[in-house]
Amino acid sequence: MTAARIAAIHRYPVKGLAGQKLDAAELAPGGTLPHDRRFAIVHGASQCDPTAPSWQPKRQFLQLMTDERLALLGIGYDDATEALTLKREGKQVARGLLSLPIGQELINQFLNAFMKDPRGALKIVTTPGIAFTDKPEKLVSIINLASVRDIERVTRAPVDPQRFRGNLLVEGLPAWSEFDLIDREITVGPVRLKVVSRIGRCAATNVNPATGERDLNIPKALITGFGHADCGVYAEVLTGGRIADGDALVIG
Repeated sequence: MTAARIAAIHRYPVKGLAGQKLDAAELAPGGTLPHDRRFAIVHGASQCDPTAPSWQPKRQFLQLMTDERLALLGIGYDDATEALTLKREGKQVARGLLSLPIGQELINQFLNAFMKDPRGALKIVTTPGIAFTDKPEKLVSIINLASVRDIERVTRAPVDPQRFRGNLLVEGLPAWSEFDLIDREITVGPVRLKVVSRIGRCAATNVNPATGERDLNIPKALITGFGHADCGVYAEVLTGGRIADGDALVIG
């Protein structure tokens, strides 16, 4: 039996934009973190119909892999009101109630002016029951902080764990031992999760989440140092409940 702990909980309400750190979250069986990737930004060349959006591969939306300028925007999102606040250097630059068409349009106007996307008009989209994650299944992503520190040994530079945009950051596990958990169950408080796969990494991780610059080549560092391009694992929620920062994570 191995014990570790949740060092941080993050969700990303808008695909491609910054995350929010949570003190706690309520997980439901077969779900993501509440409001994780609930919204996405469709570009003008996307095959995703903005009037009836559905899950699509990430290239159909703005994403850090191709749109690193997104990293310059901070966000605030309120579950109860569905208010999205966009920030630049800590200062509010746009705000809209995403439950209302006028609120969506306020966000769209800002994004179009800020991104100046050559593919055409940008629109923020959402649809009930859909999470715009990189995989069609609804999963929770787990990042082992010891593995991130081992990547720093290869890059010889600091690696912000936020590059990997994980939901649960875990402390107390040996580096890379998360890969040994595939097809095994873990518990966090009342929540049971089944680890289902490793997470392959793309050029999105090259973007510094603090500056928006492409200052490292993380996939190359992973392949050079470890013979693979993976960091983190996906898990399916089997039994729901409340998890909180600092909760013990038990592998059995």
